[in-house]
Order: sequence, then C-alpha cells, then structure tokens
Amino acid sequence: MYMKQQKEKNMIFGIRAVIEAIDAGKEIDKIFLRREMGGDLARELFEKLKDSQVAIQRVPLEKLNRLTMKNHQGVVAYLSSIEYQRIEDIIPTLYEQGKTPFIVILDGVTDVRNFGAIARTCECAGVDAIVVPVRGGSATNADAIKTSAGALHCIPVCREQSLHNCVSFLQKSGIRVIAASEKAKYSYTKANYKDPVAIIMGAEDVGVSPDILRICDDMVSIPILGQIESLNVSVAAGIVIYEAVNQRLKS
Repeated sequence: MYMKQQKEKNMIFGIRAVIEAIDAGKEIDKIFLRREMGGDLARELFEKLKDSQVAIQRVPLEKLNRLTMKNHQGVVAYLSSIEYQRIEDIIPTLYEQGKTPFIVILDGVTDVRNFGAIARTCECAGVDAIVVPVRGGSATNADAIKTSAGALHCIPVCREQSLHNCVSFLQKSGIRVIAASEKAKYSYTKANYKDPVAIIMGAEDVGVSPDILRICDDMVSIPILGQIESLNVSVAAGIVIYEAVNQRLKS
C-alpha cells in the first residue's frame, strides 16, 4: 500500500499539468505518451521534451488507463525522487577539490532493486557519482530509494543521453574506464583502480553494450567457479567496487 501511494504521489497526468511541471523545473523520471497523440497542446509538450533528458515511451491507451483511470489526456509522467546532476559539472569539481575521481556507470541495469543495492554499495565505498542512461536504465523511484537505504539521496546520480559520449568525456578528463565483462581475459584484481577510474557494470543478460566495450580502456572479469554462469549485477558491482577501495586504501 505504501509503495502504491508513493507512485501515485509521484505521478502527474494531463498535458497541461506535465507542461507546467517542466516549466517549473521539476525532475521528471519518465513520461508515457499515447501513440498517435496530436493537437496544439501536444505539440507544445513535444517541443519542450525535444532536448530534455527525460525518458519518453510511446504506449497504447490501455497502458495509460492501467496507470490511472483519471483524465490523463494521453500523458502520464512520473517525477524523479532525486535531482539529477551532470557529470560534466562533477568531474572538474572533484579535481579542484584534489580528489581522485571514482565513478560507477550502469549500462542497461533496469531492475530498481539492483540499482538501489548498487547505489548503497557506492555510497558506502565513497564512489563520487553514479551514471545511468536516459533510456534503458532503472527508474529512480521510491522502490530504488528504499533498497538503497537512502543512499540515492546522498550520492550524485547523473542521467546521460549517450553513455558513449559520457565515456569519451571521462577519458578526455584523464579517467580510465574499466568494464566488467565475462569477455575479459583477466581477473578484476589485476586492474589498477588507484588512479582516476570509472567502472562500468552491464545488464545481467547481455552485459555491457558492445559499442561501449570497444572504447573502454580495459575489461575485467570475476571468476565463476560454479555451474551458474553469472552473478547478480549488484553483487558483481560490490566485488569490483571494493577491490578498488582495497587498492586505494593501500596506496
């Protein structure tokens, strides 16, 4: 019941209401739009969403009616429970503060409980920021925040239109980008995490995207000795993140 109330609390419906939320600078996590939407007001909404960092999904009317039976006018939006930040702002600030950047990137991690668990680990490990994609990532909702034990209110989360561009930016900023992948030839313990680093974790079913793997500086794997082929992504993230912590504490 609590989660249902939280979801309703974070829901906005109706074209004008969503436009007003955007104009007011509200952080919107996701917008569901009815297919074949038209009209002047709808065009105004589309114009405001054109250059936004909001995940937009076109859905049939039945989907919207399942979300709410109120007069949604073909638009249902969910407010984010946190305020997103920009990685382009965070990295220069870290260097100015004399810190060695430690970033975690999540590529295709869609389960809110995994996202929340990884965020909790990141906060405990002193990670400076988490990067997620606008599309193909977990919602930052009440479920994620609850699983994170509140960590998502403590650690910066950056939502990026292109993880490819984000990786390129990090590399140009002197940050080594390391992907955890079963395709890697050597163990995660062999990599160097002492210098500025970003660790990329991918979805459990497909892993880190091939186009991202191609531009990473390094790939590492976690040895699997049993019959099950892979670890839960939040567990795998914890293993690699704390290897980085261990190396940094010794340096």
